[in-house]
Amino acid sequence: MAIRILHALDRLHETKKREVIHNTSRIHTWLHCYPKPGDKDDMHCHNGDQTFFCLEGECTMHFPDGSKTVMTPGMIALIHGGDFYQLENTGNGPMYLIGHRSGRSEDNKHINYDTRKDINKLPPEQRDRIRGT
Repeated sequence: MAIRILHALDRLHETKKREVIHNTSRIHTWLHCYPKPGDKDDMHCHNGDQTFFCLEGECTMHFPDGSKTVMTPGMIALIHGGDFYQLENTGNGPMYLIGHRSGRSEDNKHINYDTRKDINKLPPEQRDRIRGT
């Protein structure tokens, strides 16, 4: 397998979207973008351990107990599979992260906190409603 080198921020500035950039049987890596302040996802967890590294902007991580923490560029979140969280862009512009999770992207489960269901297995209209899209 050939080694690929890419500039994550350049790619995010160009695409302004989530994109899986590496996917093997042991790990997958993706670029994550929340383009507008206030953009957020649902409270959820995944089956695999993961990390998020903040490249640009401000990311507030919310937790089920009501606590939160703010990540700024250079900070990393280390998350165990099964731990619930929610990401929110609380900065003044786009928020860019790079994420790594154990296992293949296709084996990833996205368990919504309220329903305790894998939203990847729901019909598109239910999945979009939960994600707020």
